[in-house]
Amino acid sequence: MPAGLLKAHTTKAGAWALIHVLEGQLLYTIQDPRRPAARIVLTPDRPPGVIEPTVLHEVAPVGPVRFYVEFHRREAGP
Repeated sequence: MPAGLLKAHTTKAGAWALIHVLEGQLLYTIQDPRRPAARIVLTPDRPPGVIEPTVLHEVAPVGPVRFYVEFHRREAGP
């Protein structure tokens, strides 16, 4: 797991992502002052975690885990 994911970070404006857990558990923490604090344990049986653009967050493994992050971005308007 890249070290940058284990500390608070954000996506860029217009970019959002989904965290898909394939095996194990991943603790997803939202710690942005613009949102209510949240700590969510993601598992293969739960819906993906949603990462909003520019929202401060971090993840931490809860034991062995396999996951991937699916990034999306909003297309620029006309």
